[in-house]
Amino acid sequence: MNRKTLVLPAVVGLLAPVLAACGSTDSGAGGEGAIVVGTTDQLVASEENPAPLDPAIGYEAGVWNVLRQTVQTLTSVPVGGGAPIPEAAQSCTFTDTANESYRCTLRPGLTFADGTPVTAEDVKYSIQRVIDINSDSGPVGLLANIDMIETKGDNQVIFHLNTPDATFPYKLATPAAGIVPKAKYPAKEARTGFQVDGSGPYTMKPQTEDGRITRIVFTKNPSYKGELKVLNEKVEMDLFPDAEAMGKALEEKKIHMMTRAMSPEQARDMLVNPKKGIELTEMPGLAISYLGFNTEDPVVNKAVRQAMAQIIDRGEIAGKVYGTTAEPLYSLIPSSITGHTNAFFNKYGDPSTAKAAETLEKAGVKTPVKFTLHYTNDHYGSATAKEFKALQQQLNRSGLFKVDVEGKEWSKYRPEQKRGDYAAYGMGWFPDFPDPDNYTAPFLDKNNFLNSPYRSKEAQDVLIPKSRREADRSAAATTYEKLQDIVATDVPVLPIWQGKQYVASRSGVAGVERSISATSELQLWELNKNA
Repeated sequence: MNRKTLVLPAVVGLLAPVLAACGSTDSGAGGEGAIVVGTTDQLVASEENPAPLDPAIGYEAGVWNVLRQTVQTLTSVPVGGGAPIPEAAQSCTFTDTANESYRCTLRPGLTFADGTPVTAEDVKYSIQRVIDINSDSGPVGLLANIDMIETKGDNQVIFHLNTPDATFPYKLATPAAGIVPKAKYPAKEARTGFQVDGSGPYTMKPQTEDGRITRIVFTKNPSYKGELKVLNEKVEMDLFPDAEAMGKALEEKKIHMMTRAMSPEQARDMLVNPKKGIELTEMPGLAISYLGFNTEDPVVNKAVRQAMAQIIDRGEIAGKVYGTTAEPLYSLIPSSITGHTNAFFNKYGDPSTAKAAETLEKAGVKTPVKFTLHYTNDHYGSATAKEFKALQQQLNRSGLFKVDVEGKEWSKYRPEQKRGDYAAYGMGWFPDFPDPDNYTAPFLDKNNFLNSPYRSKEAQDVLIPKSRREADRSAAATTYEKLQDIVATDVPVLPIWQGKQYVASRSGVAGVERSISATSELQLWELNKNA
């Protein structure tokens, strides 16, 4: 998602080590062979989700970090942001002034990693199967505006849209539109297991234990043809149970780099006490954290949600729990995205128990309001539990609430959240593309990501369609201001903080500052050992 939405010179300025430790390439992980990258993402096959890495099913940052390396898309967003450029395609363009028909021509000689030619029919098949499978937890919403997919010959594919959508090129750049081989991906059902096949820059081989991936070996795909320049021959991704274990592996030279998700304590310690041979790189972050609500549950009616918005002290949460790795957020749209406003601060001002009490009293709500605030304890990092303990303390200290907190594993948490089992719950959002549409439509539109019962006719029928008609994304800023005001008034979701990205790496590894995109996705092809 991005049409001139990032101030690129500022972004480039941030993509640099915030501390540089001297020293030459170390032995162990720093020696010859594959570059080894650590992550705390968990890739688990379960009864509820036996196909976590199928592009039609997987819709999480950790899953997309795997798909990005292996499955090619028609377009891609440049490393520093900007308008999408051709990737598997040789060219792509809207063929009408209404932004309702989008044509792509494939690169000549494009093949899957096994040598099978990639044709326009393969593109149509891959995207149509995501729509047909229509997974409850999948990314089908990104493709929901497609009315028909047409092919012309072996190399042209035309997408006819139901309504104008200037953000469509960004959606084609996501793994939801990844091109997969027919022989290995059934048309009407998901591909189970952990193997991924495509025409991307790498092939992959997973290592598993007890139904979860422990390591993935990415090997450079010699058949790859696209815009990306692959600067290494092999990268291994090691999956760790937590940030502490990942950090220990970095110190012991078992990995070259630690990515999602370093703990705030680790980042703070590396800033204050630099370690020889290790560099800490700060990157701009577009991930956000927020509270969601089952708006049909009377316990969290509109007045209660407004009172919570009035009480919660975002600055305290960001400062005490996350330190330098987060900053307060007063809108669904982060501060670095065009159209951002501080809608919640403009409406509620500084935290005030007195104002919250007045809101509840006018609505006839008896206090203290009792409910459980749910969160996932294994998906967004080790600081999540501390964050929700702090939220509980803030709400209960007001005397207006009596809130319990409960953490659950993501594999159970996400299905229960989507079913509407929770009155209030915590979630994070890693954008599909850096455009304000991806911070509003997934939460406010039909078939929204949260499966929320909340509906705003103005948002769904007027403002979201209007915003998508603007090819110049900055021209949609006024429309997004209105959408943010609606969210601040109705509070179907409550933004808490916006994150920064930190990556720690051993000296001698180059390309670290380009290895994670603005949308927090790994770009392993940027890494190399030739500093």
